[in-house]
Amino acid sequence: MAEPNSRAATMSVPELDAPPAFEIEAGNSLQESFSKDSKNALPGVEQGRIVPETAGVTALPTLIKSDEDLRNVNTGPSDPTLWPKWKKRRVLFVVCAYYFLFTFITTVTVPTFNDLQTYFVISYEQVTYTVAVPALALAVSPFFWTPLAEALGRRTVMILGCLVATLASLGVALETTYKGYMAFRFLQGWGVGPASTVGLQMLEDIYLEHERGQKVGYWCLSIDIGLLFGPLIGGLAALASWNFPNWLTVIIFGVLFLIMLIFLPETASYPIQPPQYSAQPPTSSQQALPTKALPWLNFRTLLTRPKPWDSTLHFLRLFAFPNITITIIFYCWAWYWFILCVITMLPGAYPDYNPQVQGLLFLGFIVGTLISEMLFSGGLSDYLVQRAMQKTNGERVPEKRLLLWFPAALLTTIGLVLFGCTVQLNWHWFIAQIATFLIGTGIQIGNTTTISYVVDVYPQHVMDVTLFYTFHLNLSAFASPFFIVPWIERIGWAWCFGAQGAMVTASCLIFAPFLYMYGRWLRDWKGPIPWGNALGNTRTA
Repeated sequence: MAEPNSRAATMSVPELDAPPAFEIEAGNSLQESFSKDSKNALPGVEQGRIVPETAGVTALPTLIKSDEDLRNVNTGPSDPTLWPKWKKRRVLFVVCAYYFLFTFITTVTVPTFNDLQTYFVISYEQVTYTVAVPALALAVSPFFWTPLAEALGRRTVMILGCLVATLASLGVALETTYKGYMAFRFLQGWGVGPASTVGLQMLEDIYLEHERGQKVGYWCLSIDIGLLFGPLIGGLAALASWNFPNWLTVIIFGVLFLIMLIFLPETASYPIQPPQYSAQPPTSSQQALPTKALPWLNFRTLLTRPKPWDSTLHFLRLFAFPNITITIIFYCWAWYWFILCVITMLPGAYPDYNPQVQGLLFLGFIVGTLISEMLFSGGLSDYLVQRAMQKTNGERVPEKRLLLWFPAALLTTIGLVLFGCTVQLNWHWFIAQIATFLIGTGIQIGNTTTISYVVDVYPQHVMDVTLFYTFHLNLSAFASPFFIVPWIERIGWAWCFGAQGAMVTASCLIFAPFLYMYGRWLRDWKGPIPWGNALGNTRTA
């Protein structure tokens, strides 16, 4: 009779799967803590995979939802995610200010188009090219700055780029010929190029996923506000002289250069030992290399030494990843570039107004952009993902962010149609302000949603993904001035902007549901990006 009792006493306890976040203990000492919401997952553990029982492992919930929980994550001594809030905010301010100037330089001269036309003795269509040329430089310059940032570090490249932009802005202000003016405008865009890829990578260095949507929202807000504040500030600056907007740009770049030189810290670290390169994609089971902080201003090539053409090759290979390609090409080429059509044609819609009044016409854009970011974009995007995590046992579903595309596309469409009708039918100017308010709101929500989604899908390849995004975004901005004037002359304002609104709605109804339903399947089907980030993956867990 004692035999059954002895068997019962020796029966093994059923194994239980560990929850998504847990702590590992060896003896009485706590060694490491991990979470699905951290940048560094537990080596060897993948989502949906059963973890075999290991001696000395105790499962305790430690989901990271705030900076307080972040203290439990064991990271390297140089990990910028452990910086104090004031230091992170300093980086955020500099990155956003630089990205503000990314588009500010393209539109600050818009209210002075008539003066530029008179000064250089050119047509209105040629004046619009002064917006297109820096946009072209903004599209291609990251191919130069991104590999340089991998070789020298983020801070050094940001400072070098700002210096180039400052000197180019000085040339713009002093130039007296149209060809020279266009050449310096191109160099302006070239110098501000690091604000996109390198700037966003710096934010990824210092913030975790649960903060990323909001901070990327601020970053996206900067480029949109720069695009819209440019004409407003340029119109007010033109009170002094038609060329003072260019001198104001020189002053702003010079001040930002000094701020970077004094206050911007380096967020990257490099491996003490050179990494072993492999043709296979990086896996979470690979051991992280010991890292060391970069010097205050680094001009020495790091051990990784990426090839100059790596960024171009990575850019071309990203076309094979549908989550990136479909998302970015849809937004840039079927949605975003229409805002440049409105911006470049506002002076032509109200040619009798002086530069100051034309600058004030952009207030609708500005108010709509600010309200959309404060109430709907980054924070709401994060909320949708976090709410979905409660239903998926802590697993992040980036596709939930795409739900914001639908109201954003609707607002943009209504605004475009209303703007075209207002100009052609001579409605009150305040109706045009309502139209630009709706366009600004929709564009900002769509912009934040797009970049937050692609960064959330491939967080370890921020600079490559942002390079892809920046190229298409600015190339579409470059193309807009070349076709908008003939398009309006051919079919009129109402039909032109009405067709643009129809394209936004139709494309959104096709691509948004497709990515929302099949985005995860596409990621699983394509697999991870098969190359590493020289500086982005060196942080220890």
